[in-house]
Amino acid sequence: MAAIQVSWIESANDPTSDFPLQNLPYGVFQLGGASHLCTAIGDRLLDLHGCATDGFFKGLPQPVAEACTATTLNLLLALGPTAWTSLRKRLTDLLAADANDSPLQGRLRPHLFQQSEVRLELPVSIGDYTDFYASIHHAMRVGRLFRPENPLLPNYKHIPIGYHGRSSSIILSGQSIRRPCGQIKLGDHDPIFAPTRSLDFELEIGLIIGPGNTLGQPIPVTEAEQHIFGLCLVNDWSARDIQSWEYQPLGPFLGKSFATTISPWIVPLEALAPFRSPAAKRAADDPQHLSYLQPSHGALTEIDLTLQVYLQSEQMHQLQNAPVLLTTSNLKNLYWSPAQMVAHHTSNGCNLRPGDMLATGTISGPQRGSEGCLLEMTTYQSPIQLPSGEQRRYLEDGDTVILRAHTQKEGFSRIGFGECAGTILPAQPIS
Repeated sequence: MAAIQVSWIESANDPTSDFPLQNLPYGVFQLGGASHLCTAIGDRLLDLHGCATDGFFKGLPQPVAEACTATTLNLLLALGPTAWTSLRKRLTDLLAADANDSPLQGRLRPHLFQQSEVRLELPVSIGDYTDFYASIHHAMRVGRLFRPENPLLPNYKHIPIGYHGRSSSIILSGQSIRRPCGQIKLGDHDPIFAPTRSLDFELEIGLIIGPGNTLGQPIPVTEAEQHIFGLCLVNDWSARDIQSWEYQPLGPFLGKSFATTISPWIVPLEALAPFRSPAAKRAADDPQHLSYLQPSHGALTEIDLTLQVYLQSEQMHQLQNAPVLLTTSNLKNLYWSPAQMVAHHTSNGCNLRPGDMLATGTISGPQRGSEGCLLEMTTYQSPIQLPSGEQRRYLEDGDTVILRAHTQKEGFSRIGFGECAGTILPAQPIS
């Protein structure tokens, strides 16, 4: 397949589009009161339910066509890579410009909708959610707050660290976030119950799990990516003051579980293949990974994906100031790869199921301007100055945080993820 293909959907050929023919991310939208699977192409989306019922998927395995009439992606996720590739190829054939078949295009047009005119929904029913701590630069900066001389705990370079999150509070981009309340410890005083004063975002990527494994049967690291359907943007909001008081001895709880925002589009791992490379060479004094975490020789474990966070305050919105770029990081800034996260998660026999989500944890780079959260940005430097004259150390009510991601290189179409956005509402009054 050529590196760059054009579509008869003209907007997909715009070099700045997130959704060219080479992307084809999956989502779910509302049509006539029902939830339909779809794929994004340019500024449109293609209704996969409508395509399946209208015969466009004849010749595909029956389970694939049936999965396209479901209300979430879970049935498709369970079918595995062969099924995903067959559907992706069919969609590419239908939407490519060389499919210059006017009657075919005429039949497809009723199944195309403007993205701006539809309501997107959570694309996956997420049964379980695990949050990792896979960015070493984030771990180093946070560790310095507590252990300036030895910021990394002894296990960090040996084992992918993670904890179980709360799937019930995973919400879709665009939904507002209510400022959480909790216990806060101020100095030597007794704790108080109050709205968080240190609300933060966390720039992350989510791995959406495909077939998964049977309880008691680990997934080898060399097979792990066969169980990763695709990636999405994740903002795992954090109340730092609540978290700092409650996290010992068992880790994050109410300071994290109030909301986790994901983007509406799941970008197939297959779409990111041209932007992958072998892992960067480890430092000479880094420990050798145990065999169950060692990928095959030359495996393309890194993904060159640019990640950005923008902020627009309520005052900026009123003044019509565009959102301001706060930070730019990259998915290559992970110490542990997606495959290693899956392999480690299942190494004790834990079963992953279709639709589970593993998040990377905050993705930070080594240099200033690549921090993945406000905790890192404002602890080691001055408050953030906004175009409106406001300052920020943490998020205020009315602030909107927008995550974006894209990857591109010469000879290939730009692949984007859309947006992952949320606006902070005031805390619920405490009775």
